[in-house]
Amino acid sequence: MSHVFPRHAGPPPPTAERGDGVYLYDRDGKQYFDGSGGAAVSCLGHSDPDVISAIKEQIDKVAFAHTGFFTSDAAEQLADLLVDVAPASLDRVYFVSGGSEAVEAALKLARQYFLETGEPQRHRVIARRQSYHGNTLGALATGGNMWRREPFSPMMIETSHISPCYAYRDCHPDESAADYGRRVADELESEILRLGAENVMAFVAEPVVGATMGAVTPVAGYFERIRDICSRHGVLLILDEVMCGMGRTGTVFASEQDGIDPDIAVVAKGLGAGYQPIGAMMCSGRIYRAIAEGSGFFQHGHTYVGHPTACAAALAVLKKVTEPAMMQQVRSRGEQLRDALQDAFGQHPHVGDIRGRGLFLGIEIVEDRDSKAPFPAERGTHKLLKRAAFDAGLICYPMGGTIDGKRGDHILLAPPFIMEDRHVDEIAGKLATAFQGVF
Repeated sequence: MSHVFPRHAGPPPPTAERGDGVYLYDRDGKQYFDGSGGAAVSCLGHSDPDVISAIKEQIDKVAFAHTGFFTSDAAEQLADLLVDVAPASLDRVYFVSGGSEAVEAALKLARQYFLETGEPQRHRVIARRQSYHGNTLGALATGGNMWRREPFSPMMIETSHISPCYAYRDCHPDESAADYGRRVADELESEILRLGAENVMAFVAEPVVGATMGAVTPVAGYFERIRDICSRHGVLLILDEVMCGMGRTGTVFASEQDGIDPDIAVVAKGLGAGYQPIGAMMCSGRIYRAIAEGSGFFQHGHTYVGHPTACAAALAVLKKVTEPAMMQQVRSRGEQLRDALQDAFGQHPHVGDIRGRGLFLGIEIVEDRDSKAPFPAERGTHKLLKRAAFDAGLICYPMGGTIDGKRGDHILLAPPFIMEDRHVDEIAGKLATAFQGVF
């Protein structure tokens, strides 16, 4: 009998015995193509020799040194490289152990920034419905997924949620993409004015929405309008790139493709590629200086902040991810995979939308293509697809509640950047087997 507290109290999952490239193998020797990189984590696969070597080399030097007493070469070099490849506004890096921690750090930094700059009344956070920013209480309160939030709502800070940029379902037939983007972006300004701009601290958004909606991309111009609104009202723009960042969409930061600079950004998942748990919160020089020249102390911290071994692993990962050839590989392989999915499922009666950027792709499942009506939630279509794909030897990331936290289904694909031509056909073929079994 296992004493591990599992995610689901059902039949135990198979035991992962080893990883090799894009594949995982269970104890019985069955091979699984890691088509979702776990949760968009394993961007370099499961056996990268350079990352493994960097971890071993760091452990031989010093595995851990608390940042209350020391910094480390690994942390310093990783911070330098992140700032070099980040949007120009970002100048400082605060290392944590994962995405939820990074979002918590961002929220607390935003609050402390306004305390340091003499605007203590600013505390309200605005985000978007159907967003996901993590499972710790501050991050969960910021996220807009009702199913995840509801059990813990009495414990949460009060936040506001505006519409997502979800053109597949919400763009009116007589509305251009530009007009739609401006309409939903302007909801932010309306909410800021409703709350009183003097009370609003930050707006938080994923450049490409990941787990909760399945690789939903914004229309052109949407984030430029968001940036303008935040700047005019003195509201900090926090971009959550935990899932969509670190090369996943074909540029190191997803927001590069929207032409905007955030005040704060958070990354994780692909930063460590699964080899070590790590995330990072990055902020502008202006925000850092407010702390440094004010109290001089960020009132926050965790034991494993800036963990040297995790930073060494992430440095080796980021050196590979930032190579121009790697980003070209993500873009070209992403186009191949999207074309293959379009060929296989573009006219499928139960596929409503195929979307995403780079190797971050989503398929929205519907009961009826013409009306876009979802399957009944109780059917658990996404769960059936996950199980059928897993049986076929493909790992994909499923989610229900795509539309409003209750209705709708999608699957997310986020395969390793190192996949080859032949793997495109493998993903499409195994997914077709799963679709045939479910539908």
